Parts: sequence; C-alpha cells; structure tokens
Amino acid sequence: MSIATTRTRIVRPLVVRRRGLLTRHPRITLAALLLGTLAGLAIFAPFITEYDPMTLAVTQRLRPPSAAHWFGTDAYGRDTFSRTIYGGRISMQIGVSVAAMSVLIGVVVGMLGGAIRWLDPIVMRISDGLMSIPAILLAIALMSLTKASVATVIIAITIPEVPRVIRLVRSLVLTIREQTYMQAAIASGTRLPRLMLRHILPNVLTPLIVQATYICASAVLLEAYLGFLGAGTPTEVPSWGNIIAENRTFVQLATWNVMFPGVFLALMVLGVNMLGDGVRDLLDPRLAGRIGK
Repeated sequence: MSIATTRTRIVRPLVVRRRGLLTRHPRITLAALLLGTLAGLAIFAPFITEYDPMTLAVTQRLRPPSAAHWFGTDAYGRDTFSRTIYGGRISMQIGVSVAAMSVLIGVVVGMLGGAIRWLDPIVMRISDGLMSIPAILLAIALMSLTKASVATVIIAITIPEVPRVIRLVRSLVLTIREQTYMQAAIASGTRLPRLMLRHILPNVLTPLIVQATYICASAVLLEAYLGFLGAGTPTEVPSWGNIIAENRTFVQLATWNVMFPGVFLALMVLGVNMLGDGVRDLLDPRLAGRIGK
C-alpha cells in the first residue's frame, strides 16, 4: 500500500466527520462565524479603521454614511464605524468576564450548598434575597455607590447573575447526591473534596457551559442598558450603550448613529444565544440521538 493511499484513508474520515458535525449542528457553525467576525473586527479595530474613536472633528459632525465614513459621524464629528467596532471590545470583555466569574463563584457556592446539608438553607435564602431584586436595579444601585469603570460594571452585573448559577448547580448536586455511585463513594470513605471534584463537578459541566452562554448574552444586554441610562461605563469609553445614549437626541437627523450600534448589539446577542442552543443540542444525549437521525 502506497503512502498516498494510506494518507487518503486517514484524512478522508476526518473530513467527512467534520462535514457531518457542521451539517448536524448548523447553529454552532453560524454562531461561530458570526461571533468570530465580530471578535475579529473588535480585536483588529486599529488596523481596520484609520480613525480614532475619541478624536473630535466638529467640521465633520452628523455626516451620513459615505466612502470616507462608512457608518457616518456623530454630533461631535467622531467616526461611528470606528466607535462601533471599538465598542465591541467592551461588550465582549464584559460578557466573557461576567460569565466566567458567575460560573466560578456559582459552582463553588452551589456545590457546597448542595453537598453540605446545614449550609444549604443559608445559601438558598441569600440567593432568594438577591434574586428578588431586579438585576438592572441592583446594578444601578451598585454603580451609584462606586466610581464608574469597566471593572465596576463587571462586578455590578456579576452579582445578580451568581444566584441563578447557584440554584442550577445546587439542584444538580441534590440529584447527583442520590445516585448509587455517590452512595457507594460515600460508604467507601471518600472525602468531600474528592467527591466534589471527581464525581460531582464533571456531571454539572454540561449545563454550566450552556448557562454560561446565556449569562454572557444577558451581560452584554445589561451593559447596554446601563450605558443607555448613564449608569454604565464612563461616557468617554466607546460602548454600544453609550453610543446609542449619546445619539438618541439626534435620532431623527442621524438615524445611522443609533441603528448601526443597535444592529451590532443584536447580532452579538443572537450569536451567543445560537451558540448556547447549539452547544445544548450537542452535549445533551437525549437530543443528540434525535438530531443524528
């Protein structure tokens, strides 16, 4: 058998497998392309546009979209395209950071609450108290007590999201705790840290991955809400919420300054939600068999 034939027999199944994965899960493919495009624009923004998003040009104010300014200019003459793609950096940073911090804190507290019986009521009452306050109001209250910054926004959005992760992890731990293999591990004298890391944590990862995508989308929207209300990132920082808030007065004269950031915001949330749905279908064994048919 020749080397070329052997290589063909090895490579062809891998290509077919990849094509089959893309065919069975088109939402993941579409979401990856959409989010990859938005991330590429945000990361390589300095190389894509020649305009500084902070530079004022009063003589160029409220110009419509053109070859020089693809998305037009705002009331201060700043290029809307550069501000929009730079704003994607803030939204992605906040979305990913909030999702990571919420999942990390929620996993630790939720697993402890579900595994330690006397700690469970305390954790749940605190979580219920935080969930009884609307997330937007809690975030605004926290922002009003501290200095406006990206880090403050991340903390203010993370706090309302943590109780949702805690309740999810706690419910999963209570279910896993009653399984036969868990009872056998406890009877054999396995300590609590080993139980949590080896037996509980691997079984809660799949729902957590899906939940993290929804938290990311919610954080992006909540940051836009806060920016629109003037309680988010500093006004000099180009974020989609700030851009929309600054230009709402001129929406009838320069619709493009509100429309383009709004479209990018909608595409970001749509892509993250599609990714979450696709990952859920991929990782859920009950749905995997149905999709594969």
